[in-house]
Amino acid sequence: MNAPADAAAVKKAAFEANKLSKKLHRQVGQAIGDFNMIEAGDKVMVCLSGGKDSYAMLDILLNLRERAPIDFELIAVNLDQKQPGFPAHVLPDYLTSRGVPFRIEAQDTYSIVKKLVPEGKTMCSLCSRLRRGILYRVAGELGATKIALGHHRDDMVVTLLMNMFFGSRMKGMPPKLVSDDGKNVVIRPLAYVAETDLERWAEHRRFPIIPCTLCGSQTTLQRVQVKKMIREWDRQYPGRIDNMFTAMGNIVPSHMMDRNLFPFNTLQATGVVPAEGDLAFDEEPCAPPPATVQLHRPTATELED
Repeated sequence: MNAPADAAAVKKAAFEANKLSKKLHRQVGQAIGDFNMIEAGDKVMVCLSGGKDSYAMLDILLNLRERAPIDFELIAVNLDQKQPGFPAHVLPDYLTSRGVPFRIEAQDTYSIVKKLVPEGKTMCSLCSRLRRGILYRVAGELGATKIALGHHRDDMVVTLLMNMFFGSRMKGMPPKLVSDDGKNVVIRPLAYVAETDLERWAEHRRFPIIPCTLCGSQTTLQRVQVKKMIREWDRQYPGRIDNMFTAMGNIVPSHMMDRNLFPFNTLQATGVVPAEGDLAFDEEPCAPPPATVQLHRPTATELED
């Protein structure tokens, strides 16, 4: 056993974990502030699925609440969809250990989805609609003023691309919105957080992850394929996911095509130089080559040395 090496490794791991913790808490705090997600006196219903994202969201919100300048409540809610083999004790045990008030809502949506969706077809759409309706009802019963969901930065980029590829519309997943029933405000505190960081945090915190056996195993889902695509893009061109995400908040209506957002029909020359002008037609910026390992080839002089 190499004691000094082991001690150094432990010290390095602790340093990296602390660095990641600061980053995640800063990003979540910034998202909450930027979009006024949580206000004084709010009762936030934190939707906990048993996956890494919702565990991380609850974990970070609990820590931020301790240092927040305002008072707000957190209550965790899990929808037990009666999936076969679901370990019903895991979440209550975890939440009790953290001292978090919670509610487990048992509704057999699993049987409904399996009955109505043909074998081999995508289950997510129906499952999501059923879940939303139940969670909205529970929020009303609890008197929750906000519903917190664990969608992260990558989810938001994937949703934008999904809508572009398959829905022919520029529509994403906003950090804050009014729910379908018009009665609830839905927030996404992890909006600025990368999924890879959540994976690292879940491993560090050792969350008792519960896999989704209903849709988690559907590897042919378009959403799964699009997520793989952006991961590959980001591997080849580091920062590409960040750029796409940032672009969602930097819309230039005059250089798109939505006549409801910009008055193209009445557009006239005014003699005043516009802020954007026709810069959209300038030569596109050069993209860096894909990230590759560059091998050094020694020169003749180096060989002689």
